[in-house]
Amino acid sequence: MALRCAVFASGGGSNFKALLDRKQSGDLHAEFVLLIGNNSAAGVFQHARKQNIPSIHLAPSHFDSELAYVEKLMGLLRDYQVELIVLAGYMKMIPSAVVAAYHNRIINIHPGLLPAFGGPGMYGLRVHQAVLDYGAKITGVTIHFVDEHYDHGPVILQQVVPVLDTDTVNTLADRVLKAEHGNYWRVIEAIAQGKLRIEGRRVFGNV
Repeated sequence: MALRCAVFASGGGSNFKALLDRKQSGDLHAEFVLLIGNNSAAGVFQHARKQNIPSIHLAPSHFDSELAYVEKLMGLLRDYQVELIVLAGYMKMIPSAVVAAYHNRIINIHPGLLPAFGGPGMYGLRVHQAVLDYGAKITGVTIHFVDEHYDHGPVILQQVVPVLDTDTVNTLADRVLKAEHGNYWRVIEAIAQGKLRIEGRRVFGNV
């Protein structure tokens, strides 16, 4: 039985689209059963609708309290029997109660080599600009489990992308995004196949 995944996203959803393409090609043995987005105008919803994947606009601002938000979120995850939460450009912190309930079952992808260029406010083009401003010679992609802190959970996979002398923010972002698309599905497939083992902060297994 395929791994049941929920995707949380805030933007255009290119990583989600890449995952759907890998599933369609037969490389990825996972079932995307739910999309949750906090931005009603996000392009990611179109990708879900084309595949008839249930998609829900849900944000903390819709609720009077975090408790009510968490209860709704947890209810949806239970209703759809979600086994793995996949963050794909999701711009909200996952509530600690959800992190606890899905310990080592939430993954995120970051457009840099953590722990460098991570943390609150470090997302998207901001990461690439910081890499260029620092004069770093390499950057890349980090895929990690999610804990209660931004960009902090155990690292599953890192892929290095060289920084070229001619790079702009946009050219660097394009190359890093290709690395994201080429690797995120591999991690989900490894989880689906039970190939990963976690000991403290170290993740072992073939991806």
